[in-house]
Amino acid sequence: MILPAIDETDALRETVTVVGACDRVGDVLFVLGPRTTAETRAICEACVAAAPERYRLHDQRLPGLGGAVREAFALARGSHVVLMASDLETDPRLLPALLEAAARAPEAVVTASRWRSGGGLHGYGRARTLANGAFQRVFAALYGVPLQDLTYGYRVFPTPLVQRLRWEELGHALLFETLVKPLRAGVEVVEVPAVWRPRTEGRSSAHALAPLAYLRIGLRVRLRAPTAVFL
Repeated sequence: MILPAIDETDALRETVTVVGACDRVGDVLFVLGPRTTAETRAICEACVAAAPERYRLHDQRLPGLGGAVREAFALARGSHVVLMASDLETDPRLLPALLEAAARAPEAVVTASRWRSGGGLHGYGRARTLANGAFQRVFAALYGVPLQDLTYGYRVFPTPLVQRLRWEELGHALLFETLVKPLRAGVEVVEVPAVWRPRTEGRSSAHALAPLAYLRIGLRVRLRAPTAVFL
């Protein structure tokens, strides 16, 4: 499991507690950057000290959330890797359902979906919700898939897949890239309904121009040959 962390404290502790109770989770890799606060780092280091067989820590070298995830993918162990956040915007209580879906379809990418029946977005704002929904429909049509949420970065991947794909983005658009590149490669994607709620601590590190980066990578990957997404 990959857990990037910047300025989360109570949310990080709750995430770790819930994840720790899930017996299907292997090790947890905390990915910390130059902006990670001392308190957040201390929480991660305490987990590693208490259970080094379960927790690992990595200081990222590439910039941005995308850089953190790319480095973590390269360090992933085991058959599958889970990508989630440490701010509770990815509900850790959904993890057993995601892992159960991955067990049923081990070669697939399993992704949480806010737009599936049973999911939802709370506190997203009307304009932002409408724009998000429109974006999902446009790119689902472009890729010819019945998916309803292509941008929510809460996913389970086969580890060999993420270590074979050629990653490009360094910002939040990598979350979109982690779905469109498997789709372009012909990988099955399974959706599990999820409810999204906004973080209650810390600040989002998403750049104001992130939507343009999502648009760019989505179109770029769609126009490439399927084989071009691999290393």
